[in-house]
Amino acid sequence: MSGTDESERTFAALPPAHGRGFATSWWGQAWLKALEDTALDGQQLKKGRRHAREGAVGAVSVRPGRITAVVRDGDGTAQRSDVLLQELTGAEWDGFLDMAVDRAGHIAALLDREMPPHLVEDAAAAGVELLPGIGDLEPECTCGAWDHCPHTAALCYQMARLLDQDPFVLLLMRGRGERRLLDELQIRSAARASAAAPEREAERRPAGVRADEAFAARDIVPALPAPPPLPEEPGLPPALDTETPPGPGLDVAALEFLAADAAVRALRMLTDALSAGHQQQPVEPELAPDQDAVRLAAGAPGPVIAGRLAAGTDRQRAELELAVRAWHFGGASALAVLEEEWTPQPDVLARARTALDEAWEGADRPQLRGTGPGRWTMVGADAQLRLGRDGRWWPYRKERGRWAPAGSADHDPAAALAVLTNESEGNAA
Repeated sequence: MSGTDESERTFAALPPAHGRGFATSWWGQAWLKALEDTALDGQQLKKGRRHAREGAVGAVSVRPGRITAVVRDGDGTAQRSDVLLQELTGAEWDGFLDMAVDRAGHIAALLDREMPPHLVEDAAAAGVELLPGIGDLEPECTCGAWDHCPHTAALCYQMARLLDQDPFVLLLMRGRGERRLLDELQIRSAARASAAAPEREAERRPAGVRADEAFAARDIVPALPAPPPLPEEPGLPPALDTETPPGPGLDVAALEFLAADAAVRALRMLTDALSAGHQQQPVEPELAPDQDAVRLAAGAPGPVIAGRLAAGTDRQRAELELAVRAWHFGGASALAVLEEEWTPQPDVLARARTALDEAWEGADRPQLRGTGPGRWTMVGADAQLRLGRDGRWWPYRKERGRWAPAGSADHDPAAALAVLTNESEGNAA
């Protein structure tokens, strides 16, 4: 497209349209229907359609009330062809703009360069016909034809292709360029919002009560009702097993599992919110996607969904099983101890060593050696203590060559290690 004057737009000649229709949008098809219902000679339309398909239509100039192009015959003869369409009056444009401002969807459609049927229907109800009807497309051609000739017909078919790309071309023919139309819509929308603002503010403003009156009524105002009792169990999610097959890529079983999980979490959150002292409890940090995947896997979703959770977090199935075990022992904190390595600061490491020295007396002291940052392994046994970032100790056991979480955390390293040593003694007995 060339030209900077919004009152006229010029579109470069389009390539031949062999093997394709001239209009795919419904408004482009409505334009062609007006042409085909108007023309008296169907043979002229066929010739014009052939001209357009062969690329015989030159650059198309669009102005209010008129479109113009040079159309060449098969022998190279050029004809200037025009098609006229009545411009809307000022009153009709006012009606259209008021109608569009009344509905936000109409403005959104225009901004998306669309002309949905309901916009045209609402405009017609307001007395504004945007699309041409029978007899509205008036031809003029230097070939001297008084009705639609092959040249004006070819121009109309080419215009349908332009309308597919940009419905604002039709609005320009009706008398308003794109920028002017959008500016007027914005001005009217802002004016409408400003006029309605005081009324909305009055609706939002509470009636209010004087402070002294509210204080004086403290003994006569009834107490707030008690909250309703908590449900005994989570609500049931809707059944998704219907006769209609799911859309592509939609896993019904996974969706049902997520819905059930959401119901369980909602009940837990409600229970916590209504418990005594809830407002003094710290806010739980939001889980990262990898952590939440482990939380979901801990809910026993079945092998298929568990496999998808493992693949989605780049874990092997065995790694996910260890992560789930850690989650059962201590949630996100236990998962971090399993999967994250951290190097304690010197003062933290000093306190940890002191705690290890003071945890046992005499012959009860196990032989521990450091085997990594924040990790101490029991000599001669498949037992290990790991120090968490919060200062608690976590027991680990070696299974099939891998260290696995074996219990909950404890602030006392001896108590944490006892989970493993007592277990070993029980197995020996």
